[in-house]
Amino acid sequence: MAQPLLLDSTWREQQKFENAEAVYQCTIAGTSGNNKENSGSSKLINEIAEARQQIQKALSSSGGSALSSGGDGQFNNRMNTLETENKELKKIVDDMKKMVSKLESRVTALEGGKSTGTGSKPAPAPAADDDDDDFDLFGDDDEEAQAEAEKIKQERIKAYADKKAKKPVLIAKSSIVLDVKPWDDETDMKELERCVRTVVMDGLLWGNSKLVPVGYGIKKLQIMCVVEDDKVGTDDLEDAITHFEDFVQSVDVSSFSKI
Repeated sequence: MAQPLLLDSTWREQQKFENAEAVYQCTIAGTSGNNKENSGSSKLINEIAEARQQIQKALSSSGGSALSSGGDGQFNNRMNTLETENKELKKIVDDMKKMVSKLESRVTALEGGKSTGTGSKPAPAPAADDDDDDFDLFGDDDEEAQAEAEKIKQERIKAYADKKAKKPVLIAKSSIVLDVKPWDDETDMKELERCVRTVVMDGLLWGNSKLVPVGYGIKKLQIMCVVEDDKVGTDDLEDAITHFEDFVQSVDVSSFSKI
């Protein structure tokens, strides 16, 4: 029973303990007061004053000002460098524009006033002036250059024409094997072949031939020929051969190949 009474006595004296602690804190801070609120206010005021002093010292220190000055200096140097580079780039672009304009004028003069193909308008011709001392951009040098360019152009055209004339022309040809069928076994096959070979066309050349048995004693004439594709067609051959209707019943293409 002694322990609970001790705890109860300690709890009732808590307020006295807190008041004593507040008086002690006021004494340490160098302020006077009779309660906890005055002690807390004085302590807060002191902390604020101390913080203000530290801020003023930091602002007035040489290190801080030097850091701020150094940052501003780097920024200003960077801006000056960028402005200088920008001016140099603008100057280079202007020089290139002037150079291109002069080249376009020069090419226009050499081509006799024709468009340069760049989509830009041809440079206007210089205005007539009675003063002979003025500088003539398109003078005798331009006329000589134009005549030389025309001469070179004509030489190239002639050389190309000569080269094209000497180049052999490739002629497309085909090899064709025809099956010429007679009416019956009594048809004279030698006469039939003679009639077939009498067909003459530009671009037609007859080749070897042979008789191939069909059945029931009937043989067909198998004959080869070479034709130029642009001049002779298979339809033309069939029409010409079937014209000998006394000997020929039909004509078929057995094989066809390009040469």
